[in-house]
Amino acid sequence: MFDWWEQVSAVMVFDGLGLLKGSQLGEAVHFFLYDTLKIYMLLVAIIFGVSFLRTYFNTEKVRVYLQGKSELSGNVLAALFGIITPFCSCSAIPLFLGFMQARIPMGITFSFLISAPLNNEIAIAMLFGLFGWKVTAIYIGFGLLVAILGGFIIGKCKLEKYVLIPVTPMSGDLEEVHIRLHVMKRINDAWVYTKDIFIKIYLYVLIGVGMGAFIHGYIPADFIARYAGGDAWYAVPLAVLLGIPMYSNAAGVMPLVEVLTSKGMLLGSALSFMMAVTALSLPEAMILKRILHVKLIGLFFGIVGFGILLVGYVFNAIL
Repeated sequence: MFDWWEQVSAVMVFDGLGLLKGSQLGEAVHFFLYDTLKIYMLLVAIIFGVSFLRTYFNTEKVRVYLQGKSELSGNVLAALFGIITPFCSCSAIPLFLGFMQARIPMGITFSFLISAPLNNEIAIAMLFGLFGWKVTAIYIGFGLLVAILGGFIIGKCKLEKYVLIPVTPMSGDLEEVHIRLHVMKRINDAWVYTKDIFIKIYLYVLIGVGMGAFIHGYIPADFIARYAGGDAWYAVPLAVLLGIPMYSNAAGVMPLVEVLTSKGMLLGSALSFMMAVTALSLPEAMILKRILHVKLIGLFFGIVGFGILLVGYVFNAIL
């Protein structure tokens, strides 16, 4: 799909800049130039498409659908809605509180809180562009499974008392809000949202690709394969522990996933690293600490962490 750009970028780097092909600097610069444009094009195209489809949904409709649903079916619906709602782990928290105000069970709200950062459109778009539809489909399936089971388990524990701030339930039933927009209005709104997201994440992409380019050009493949590759049992937990202190989105982490896998790290370990960054970040824990007791946060992180470890081991085993 991007073979033409790889050839153009190679000409620009090796002929235009005069860098030697196969040299560390040359390969690093070529990777940076090639991957930056490739990822930008993927992001703009797929975020626009998802944003256009999202104009047919709204958060009020999400809450209406979830209100009154049984636990397991509600967990499934909440996890699915996490895919189509534009929230990272931190920005999903206000909607999480809104769900509780709507008397949606805690377990269902946690299914949404888990799914939103794991299965966001950026992660899906970049996975599809870098690894194809099969890996993307498996990732989405496991991400949904973690969100559904995690929310279901939290719901069964009956931990509402560990919500630290008062959440006043809304009186009466929610009514679905119907929004009628002309197609051109939907296209314009999708484009405005796409530009807004691009402005917010383009720097993360540059940083992520820059780090990836350095690893690609200067870190030997056998070094990564020795310490983080192969089927060593500690590779997945190590990847998760390395990801937790970081705070980024999928756009910033995915270039590293691409490079690490090309250098010998198994895909499951690399994806566990990405999932830990997007769903188990320390900034998220700090925000959650303002509204949830540390026991509930610990249970939440424990369940999600276990799910991420499981995803890593399963991916490493089957791919």
